[in-house]
Amino acid sequence: MIRVVFLGTAASRPTVGRNVSSVVIQRLGDFLMFDCGEGTQRQMLRFGTGFSVHHIFFTHMHADHLLGLPGLLRTMGLQGREEAMRLYCARGEAAIVDQAVHLGVERVPFQISIHELKPGEVVERDGYDVVAFRTNHGRHSLGYALVEHQRLGRFDPVRARELGVPEGPLFGRLHRGEPVEVDGRTITPDLVVGDPRPGRRVVYTGDTRPARTTVEQAAGADLLIHEATFAHDERARARETRHSTAREAARVAREAGARRLILTHLSPRYGLEPDILEREARAIFPATEIARDGMAIEVPYPDDHDS
Repeated sequence: MIRVVFLGTAASRPTVGRNVSSVVIQRLGDFLMFDCGEGTQRQMLRFGTGFSVHHIFFTHMHADHLLGLPGLLRTMGLQGREEAMRLYCARGEAAIVDQAVHLGVERVPFQISIHELKPGEVVERDGYDVVAFRTNHGRHSLGYALVEHQRLGRFDPVRARELGVPEGPLFGRLHRGEPVEVDGRTITPDLVVGDPRPGRRVVYTGDTRPARTTVEQAAGADLLIHEATFAHDERARARETRHSTAREAARVAREAGARRLILTHLSPRYGLEPDILEREARAIFPATEIARDGMAIEVPYPDDHDS
């Protein structure tokens, strides 16, 4: 299971209906957070995500992506947390993250480590990687791609039985790619297991202008989460502030061949019902949705899309 929960979807400052940037992605037992704007801990309580986050990835050091960290760590400490926390940021930004960790807190009662990443660097996890890539929102801004490893091919139990393989441990060995012996015959995995299947890919841009690196990382992505701070009539403002319009985000998704686009980091000027952003994006990329605080989605496997 990959489950994505949007904790904050506003740009720059909170509004009545939207908090500032934060997204939680759950994959099996792993909880990863991307950005941690002010008030994120309250959003976690409000939307029931729990506090079992062990990895926080920052796209850049602007306040609406970082200032929730001191309060979140303080809350975790008061709850008796003992598990270590790993924080990730761009090269050259660790000192800023460290200041945020200790802002207003004398002592954090659990281990915290800060890791600087350069574009292309990979954080290896069990069954997937998190890949950092360069975005266009300043010298050190990063986006992140969660990329699952290839899955085993489909196992054909009917064919295995036809070949005389008894159900049980031998099925599992064949599925894992190991040949087995049955009545003096060697049964090889290629006889009962299909080709490897792709895992899922979820891409989160953080704040950025449209970027070639995003298109590359989002190629064939199951989900692209792209900022869309402005509508098309504010395109000059978007260029000036190194943000994207909804149309521009949609063009990125279309060029990348992504399956689904969710727009976030919306300017407060669009209020609770940013229909104009959705209309503009869907005219270019129909599989577009506007994120809202508390929105939770599951990302199916690529072959489930087509079934």
